[in-house]
Amino acid sequence: MANPYEVLGVSRNADPETIKREYKRLARQFHPDRNRSPGAEQQFKEINGAYHIVGDDERRALYDEFGEVAFKPGFDAEQARYWSSGDGGRRAGSNPYDFGQGFSMDDILGSLFGDDARARNAGRKGEDQVVNLVVSPMAAIRGGETTVDVRRPTGRTDRVSVRIPPGARDGGKLRLKGQGLPPSGGGPCGDLVVRLKIPLHTTLRRDEDDLEMDVPVTILEAMRGAKVTVPTPTGNVRVTVPAGCKPGQRLRLRGRGVQRPARPGDLYLVLTPVVPTNPDSDAIRAAEALEDAYGGDVRAGLNEVF
Repeated sequence: MANPYEVLGVSRNADPETIKREYKRLARQFHPDRNRSPGAEQQFKEINGAYHIVGDDERRALYDEFGEVAFKPGFDAEQARYWSSGDGGRRAGSNPYDFGQGFSMDDILGSLFGDDARARNAGRKGEDQVVNLVVSPMAAIRGGETTVDVRRPTGRTDRVSVRIPPGARDGGKLRLKGQGLPPSGGGPCGDLVVRLKIPLHTTLRRDEDDLEMDVPVTILEAMRGAKVTVPTPTGNVRVTVPAGCKPGQRLRLRGRGVQRPARPGDLYLVLTPVVPTNPDSDAIRAAEALEDAYGGDVRAGLNEVF
């Protein structure tokens, strides 16, 4: 079971309104009817499971006190409180749940669920641990490596290396095998699940593996055509602006989008003619002379719309 607080992205002392608000936000984001991306349905189930625990006052209190063991079949909270209170350790032999001074989680499981539960727990894989990681938009486009600080239940903080694959999406998850929590009874560690948060790029717009970027051009470049240099995720490229280009006209650069190894996406350049911001008198006279080149009313076609 993943930590329900980490699944919902809230702290342990979050108030019920905050928990409910984050649950609704995540449920909308990953609902299978709205999100068709791989893994969205499984994440939606995890979100609902987490809210089923921390969204209910009684279940939340049990989880906060005992952890996931509270939801195992046959768990008895009163018996668990007895040995955790210290009475069992001070009065060894006085009750069937007495573990003496050196009791362990295996002893607890054996008492509360029977010796067969202790045997089943031995060698079982530890829990997964979920952390959030903010990734730059360019790292998601080109791929890269970064680190994430992981705070362990012992209070220790580990710095873990994370490889970001090209094409990573906001809300996606990366699973790092064996870097989660250790089990109580010996065995392999769980996995570290890294949940990605990717902000929008200030210039690039992304559609799956394709990218789109506005490219300003001057009025003269739009009329006469020109060769201009534009930046792309894989380096600068010299492109030809066609003569007489229109606002919004798109140029396609193959393979310059999201850099997936098998098939990189494309980059679309949206040509955007711009006018001078502070034209002087000479520029105004030049524009007046240019007006005669239109040869008629440029808005004449609008009369046919209505």
